[in-house]
Amino acid sequence: MDKISIRDARQEDAIGRQATLQGWIRTRRDSKGGFSFLEINDGSCMANIQVIADADLSNYESEIKRLSAGCSVTIHGEIKASGGKGQATEVQASEIIVHGWADPEEYPLQKKRHSMEKLREWAHLRPRTNTFGAVARVRNRICRAIHDFFQEDGFLYIHTPIITASDCEGAGEMFRVTTLDPANIPKTPEGKVDFTKDFFDRPSYLTVSGQLEGEIYATALGKVYTFGPTFRAENSNTSRHLAEFWMVEPEAAFFELDDNMQLAEQFLKRIATDVLNHCEEDLAFFQQRIDSTVVETLETLASKAFERIPYTEAVEILEKSGEKFDFPVSWGSDFQAEHERYLTDQHFKCPVILYDYPAAIKPFYMKCNDDGRTVRAMDVLAPRVGEIIGGSQREDCLEVITSRMEAQGLDTDDYWWYLDLRRFGTVPHSGFGLGLERMVQAVTGMANIRDVIPFPRTPGNADF
Repeated sequence: MDKISIRDARQEDAIGRQATLQGWIRTRRDSKGGFSFLEINDGSCMANIQVIADADLSNYESEIKRLSAGCSVTIHGEIKASGGKGQATEVQASEIIVHGWADPEEYPLQKKRHSMEKLREWAHLRPRTNTFGAVARVRNRICRAIHDFFQEDGFLYIHTPIITASDCEGAGEMFRVTTLDPANIPKTPEGKVDFTKDFFDRPSYLTVSGQLEGEIYATALGKVYTFGPTFRAENSNTSRHLAEFWMVEPEAAFFELDDNMQLAEQFLKRIATDVLNHCEEDLAFFQQRIDSTVVETLETLASKAFERIPYTEAVEILEKSGEKFDFPVSWGSDFQAEHERYLTDQHFKCPVILYDYPAAIKPFYMKCNDDGRTVRAMDVLAPRVGEIIGGSQREDCLEVITSRMEAQGLDTDDYWWYLDLRRFGTVPHSGFGLGLERMVQAVTGMANIRDVIPFPRTPGNADF
């Protein structure tokens, strides 16, 4: 017998096949006619498949009638046309093998619905629920779309270091990596920590971004992208923050800001289109159970042209809106989520790309405009979600970037290699970052970012 997934077994062209299916019991219902109906799921799709187990099976009384939610089984049998509502096929079992039991008195995922907060306590079991199975499948499709988009456009996938001595964002909220004994920290004669005794001979951290290293390869190979975990030691317990999350960061030589904005728009359209085309069943679940606007949001991303406006114009729109914002709007301040949503959801009713931000609120590596006040930064805002991409054209002038680093209190000696990229064959180049979890939230409508990553890392939580 061929082993097939439940997703394939549910198709009409599978009717008549002798097949092996494997998965976990969702429900069992016994009939007075001497047989049982089993619903099993293997994670390949949202839907279960119904299995008919007759009483003449050798283990019907001893095992099959004891099956409950969570038990794992192998089913051998014939796939038949089903007369049941909402299913094209069902399986007539010729043999059922039980691999693992789940005591219904102890197994927490019974029919009762649990809150998202409660399910976070069972991160090892929550993938078995409909919600988290759907999140995992959509996340997988987004990741595939990311790689497909960049590979098809000639970008090289590179791996940048997770351990670094550089602070890309300059915020200082980084996790330190050390082998020093906290109970016996070596000190210099001046009483400072003696990092020469540490593994890397200097203060080292978990990376907040692969951008700086990505620029190295972009200025040698043209177009590259990184896709990996990043870390922020921000002590924030909100629905929007994680200590560990995944970022995709393209970087391209000979790219100016307009090229960067165009790439970001095409990128988001590709992700939205792929999810719409390949995750219909899961999207229907999110639309019904989580957020009734998820399909509309994706269709907007996929089909509508993105509005592009300077930061200064956006400030004027917000000031004249008549809205009473919780955070006042003024030139020189960063936008809050409420401002972003007003621009996308009410004013333009489409995705928006803001650009040319005040230099004072942006990192040192963003290219300065001729006005001396703004830099060639950009943020992409999605309807209902707000900022989903942040990027910029990078400063390629050695004198300018050196002065920017000094103004922000960075030691240029620590970034000698980064400055070398401006000394030797400098070139206009640009890039951006997309937080994978924010994208998954946009697609699924899940309200808390902790529910779109398999194992959330937050203050006080490093379980599993």
